[in-house]
Amino acid sequence: MSYLLLKWLHVVGAMILMGTGTGIAFFLWRAHRTRDPRIIAVVVADVVRADVWFTATAVLLQPITGLMLMGKAGWAISQAWLWQSLLVYVLVGCCWLPVVQIQGRMRDLAREAVAQDKPLPAEYFRCFRWWCLLGWPGFTGVLLIAWFMVSKQGL
Repeated sequence: MSYLLLKWLHVVGAMILMGTGTGIAFFLWRAHRTRDPRIIAVVVADVVRADVWFTATAVLLQPITGLMLMGKAGWAISQAWLWQSLLVYVLVGCCWLPVVQIQGRMRDLAREAVAQDKPLPAEYFRCFRWWCLLGWPGFTGVLLIAWFMVSKQGL
């Protein structure tokens, strides 16, 4: 596979990560603000699907295309921007994995509230707070990785 094709795949993967992350955050935040379990149940279900279909695929492909690019370009992992990118990538993953579980729980809690014709339980709001707390460093980390890739400079 050519360097140019690998680079294109890597950039497309980064765009998917950022785009899906931004879209998920926007739509889930907007649904949450309604406090309507029916709206939240539908939106969070789509958020979970988007994370599985798009984000997870990109998450798996990014390191593969990145390592292949390293080989083609002759870059060494000892370069600060590369090892720092990988470190931040792992930290972002440590935020993202619980977020996926939290989103699934939020979906289930909203569905239960709809089925019982009740308001959202306190657990839903605790989940939402954790979703926000983990989402900010996760998304900020993705932006930092993009900076490393573009600038080819570490911190």
